[in-house]
Amino acid sequence: MGTFVLLTALNTGHDGGAGTIHANSPAEVPPRLEALAALGGMDRVALHSQLGAAVQVVLHVHRSHDGTRRLREIAIVVPDVDGRVTIVPAWSSSGPVDRGREMLDALIERRTA
Repeated sequence: MGTFVLLTALNTGHDGGAGTIHANSPAEVPPRLEALAALGGMDRVALHSQLGAAVQVVLHVHRSHDGTRRLREIAIVVPDVDGRVTIVPAWSSSGPVDRGREMLDALIERRTA
């Protein structure tokens, strides 16, 4: 039910929003949401449709051994032609990520223009 509520809130038509989910990496966000949505009776197609419409960027925050939290990765949520979302890495604290960097730059450009 929580997945449905979060995606419904993010899809209200208002610009901007945020939510949290516990996943080990941005790539694990869709499968994690699929599992949670299934518990609430939401099917995979509906989840991906709502996720692709509601979420553009995933920020992965990691908790260090000393308890501090740091940004580890930024990823772009990209809906494909079949309606499923793909997570494309755009930045990583551990080194260069080229694949999604241009997408992130374009998104920032559109949002700040």
